[in-house]
Amino acid sequence: MPVTRWGGGVGALAALALVLLLAVPGEARVQPSRTGTVTARSAPSQALGESIAYNVYLPYGYDTGAQRYPVLYLLHGRGDTMQAWTRVKDTLDEMIRTRRIPPLIAVLPDAPWSERGSWYVDSRYTGADLPGRPVETALTRDLVGHVDATYRTAAIREARLVGGYSMGGAGALRYALAHQDLFSGAVVLSPAVYTPLPPSDSSTRDYGAFGRGGEKFADEVYRELGYPSLLPKLDPDLPVRLFVAVGDDEYANPDPADAHHDLDFESAALYNAARRSPTVSAQLRVLDGGHDWTVWAPAFEQAMAELGPGLSTTPAVGLPAPLLGTSATDWAGGVAAHADGSLTTGFAAGGPVDGQPHAGRLDAVLTRTSGGTTRWTRQLGTAADERLYGVAALPDGGVLAAGYTKGDLDGRHPGNTTDDAFVARLDADGAVRWITQFGAPAAADRLYGLAAAPDGGAYVAGYTKGALDGPNSGDKDALVARLTPGGELSWVRQYGGAGEDKAYGVATDGTNLYVTGSATASLPGTAALGGLDGWLAAYDQDGTRRWATTVGGTADDRLNAVAVTTSGLAVVTGSSGGDLRAAAYTSKGEQSWTATVATPAADEGAAVAPLPGGEVLIAGYTRGRVGVTAGGADVLTVRLDGRGKQRASAQLGTARDDAVDPFAEPNLYATTTASGQVAITGLTYGTPAGGDSLGNGDVFLATITPTTGLPPTAPQP
Repeated sequence: MPVTRWGGGVGALAALALVLLLAVPGEARVQPSRTGTVTARSAPSQALGESIAYNVYLPYGYDTGAQRYPVLYLLHGRGDTMQAWTRVKDTLDEMIRTRRIPPLIAVLPDAPWSERGSWYVDSRYTGADLPGRPVETALTRDLVGHVDATYRTAAIREARLVGGYSMGGAGALRYALAHQDLFSGAVVLSPAVYTPLPPSDSSTRDYGAFGRGGEKFADEVYRELGYPSLLPKLDPDLPVRLFVAVGDDEYANPDPADAHHDLDFESAALYNAARRSPTVSAQLRVLDGGHDWTVWAPAFEQAMAELGPGLSTTPAVGLPAPLLGTSATDWAGGVAAHADGSLTTGFAAGGPVDGQPHAGRLDAVLTRTSGGTTRWTRQLGTAADERLYGVAALPDGGVLAAGYTKGDLDGRHPGNTTDDAFVARLDADGAVRWITQFGAPAAADRLYGLAAAPDGGAYVAGYTKGALDGPNSGDKDALVARLTPGGELSWVRQYGGAGEDKAYGVATDGTNLYVTGSATASLPGTAALGGLDGWLAAYDQDGTRRWATTVGGTADDRLNAVAVTTSGLAVVTGSSGGDLRAAAYTSKGEQSWTATVATPAADEGAAVAPLPGGEVLIAGYTRGRVGVTAGGADVLTVRLDGRGKQRASAQLGTARDDAVDPFAEPNLYATTTASGQVAITGLTYGTPAGGDSLGNGDVFLATITPTTGLPPTAPQP
């Protein structure tokens, strides 16, 4: 007899027998405490002209509270019923009880249409034997609407997941991709999906789901509804999370020509196609077992452990509009807060900004804003690249900016083609007072950190591949320099070992100068910890190094920023082994406290903003979940008290990467404003709330309330 390919589950009779067995009088099991309930209900459907039967799982405490819950929709396989998914009730109870996932509602719809082979789509088949029904419309509109109206749900995509196995896995995949407005992710188990078309013996062809008129299966319809046609059309501002799982003992077609249609092959093909979409984050698991619950039960638990914690009944906090930049490539370059409440934001722009002439490639741009109004914009550039890596306010309302140029930015370096450090001073009206460019001939020199000196001069930090203060010790040496209020170089110091050494941050309290960065080998006065090390060094105002220490562990560590608190501690931040790390040091180099923020994904601190009482707000990025995930890498804010204890944390962002560049390095700056808030600027590849993306990477500017770590207009926790 011919072999029928998988398109369903283990059968309705087996599932029904299990339910009946559990319901035998006198055989009731002792239920653990804090368990949810499963009840049969029905929902009216205008699309079908009949009711949709479903089971609903309500978590423990639903009847006694008032909170709102996320919803998980679970689709059964071909030939099965809404009873099939009831077997995961104990898994949900346990995962909720142990806080592996938030309390949620699960809806298990019955899909009897086209004799249980609907594939969860709107069928166009008109044959009398298996009349097509608008199943997709009924479930995604009528059922979802009914659930939101009947139960205490949150009617936002962040609060919905859809899952399924076999035919239901195909349905869950389609719903997550075709209805991004409804679902944020999908549990896709042994999905009955085939590319480009199902083989001739697949049950996908037998039930009219992909038919048209009197034809039960039409190639064009299947291609139209399949995931290969959906992936290129996804809205990048609505990220989708997929968890795909399959058994390693799936049916193996004896015909080698059809081997690529075995569901383990197809699942891998789905995963590899999905992970290449900028909108989708995908996971793939191959488990021991076949096309049955020996795979689906453990895979469901793994999937919920991955996707469940991301469910939220409140939407993510977005970045404010408008963005700064151009339709070309742009990079964040710093922010300074002035006594009158205005802000100066620095960035590198790949085109003209506010009518300023574009010199070529990347230009350095400074713009002064107040209350949402632009006071002035100044664009500095050459035919080559200029990047900004720091902006600092001056007492007279002026501003300092630092970075590097590959051209002749100050008019005194004709023919320059290598990276040179530069510092510029502008007055309160945006007029350029001076530009100082310096570096070793024919060698790369860059500035990554800037601090204003008490007299109106500047302290800068970065690296040189040349010899600015004696011979270079290795590949790159960290550099520290002092400029006078008139722009003259007062002194330059190199600090390096045998490897690659860079300085990223610099700060001063008027007496002590602190510099921080990274090193690949031991630096003078320190011991190497292993991998890339973070370091902090203290200097006198004349450039004499007093002490230095390495920070981190045996994994890769980097310190990106330093600031001096109101209590006189030097607080550094960066990453240690993939986690955000912050530490405080006295002026004598004694460590006062350390703090870590760790998620299963990458977290890194990029800026330190001092707050009253010795507190700080650390700003950086996370690819994990600290608050409500927006998507990709999000901006991360963490408020620490004077002893390093965490008082608040939050995340905000767009659907794409924010605050980090394509090289996995943070591109974000922060400063404390005159009103006690914190201004943060950084790179974003996404679309801001209520605004538009300019394209190819733009710059955001946000004001953060330290007590919550979120913008004042965001819903406060």
